[in-house]
Amino acid sequence: MNLFGPVDWERLLMPGTPLLEIVIRGTVVYLSLFLLLRFVFRRESGTPRISMLLLLVILADAAQNAMADDYTSVTDGLLLVMTLMGWNYALDWLASRIRWLGSLVHPPPLPLVRNGRLLRRNMREEMMSEEELWSQLRLQGIQELGEVRLAQMEGDGKISVVRAKGSRV
Repeated sequence: MNLFGPVDWERLLMPGTPLLEIVIRGTVVYLSLFLLLRFVFRRESGTPRISMLLLLVILADAAQNAMADDYTSVTDGLLLVMTLMGWNYALDWLASRIRWLGSLVHPPPLPLVRNGRLLRRNMREEMMSEEELWSQLRLQGIQELGEVRLAQMEGDGKISVVRAKGSRV
């Protein structure tokens, strides 16, 4: 076995798949996964769960096959990475300038507690249990629902709390 033998520079650097095909494959898969994750898995409370991380790893592996077309050159891989990063940047840039796209890319806050009352319908919509909500409220020093004027799940999955007037800090 010759570890330092000749390098096949053409195979290493010359694209094995037409460049436009790589861009189209990357675009279709990125936008499809974006919509799937945005609408099917809207957001998670705070930090990602292990099941969500596992799903993302499996999705990445499955999507790689759709995007790659068995590419072998470094150029193919770099172009695909640049296409995905480009779409990520483009969506964020457009979302900051186009209101309706902004609400698609960054979901609006969802109230979970209003005036000391749980909004169970919204909690069910986000598949959040009462225990998970209490965990987040306790992290912010809340001990009773009466202390909460408004608690909502932000677009990034974090819980923000507005205390009721007169409640202790």
